Amino acid sequence: MDLYLSFVVTSSVLILIPGPNVLVIVSTSIAHGSRRGLQTVLGTTAAMAIQLAVVAAASVWFVHWVAAGLVILQWLGIVYLFYLAARHFYLGISGSPRSEPGANGSFGRGFLVSLANAKTLFFFSAFLPQFVSPGQAYAWQIGSLSLSFLVLALVGDGLYAVFAGKLSRLLAARRWHGVQHSISGTVFLGAGTWLWLLRKPV
Repeated sequence: MDLYLSFVVTSSVLILIPGPNVLVIVSTSIAHGSRRGLQTVLGTTAAMAIQLAVVAAASVWFVHWVAAGLVILQWLGIVYLFYLAARHFYLGISGSPRSEPGANGSFGRGFLVSLANAKTLFFFSAFLPQFVSPGQAYAWQIGSLSLSFLVLALVGDGLYAVFAGKLSRLLAARRWHGVQHSISGTVFLGAGTWLWLLRKPV
């Protein structure tokens, strides 16, 4: 139990530290509200579930092989984020009304960006085994830790979406649509740059 509690505390701190996923969630929530941000959270969580499943069920060799195969997806994610940044900057400058993405678009945005970060695979493969207790069933422990991490990520990222959505409503109420788009564009640009810096496997 002490080992598991240490895992929960460590995971919670790591999840609350902003990364590419959080930046995409926040920028989506600022631009389109908490509802779309939470749909993006579902997308990032679904991608993490796939990554955790690969780590839990696969060997180290397979993890490296999968990560290498994600190179094209990584670049697609980077280009997509830069495109979103440019689009929001354009809408902010032109004063055009915002066009809200659908539920599938919000989910897909989070899924693509989260899955494109191959570094997560290496992180999970190095992080989870540190909290496995010797003498206990390995598969059961890894499965439990993976599920716990997903729940914590869902809650933590969801909080980011809700708070950013409140900022979105504040800006919308004051009709600061240009500022809204500028903030979203800047955050998308930051997420794209971050993902670009993380593109090389460790």
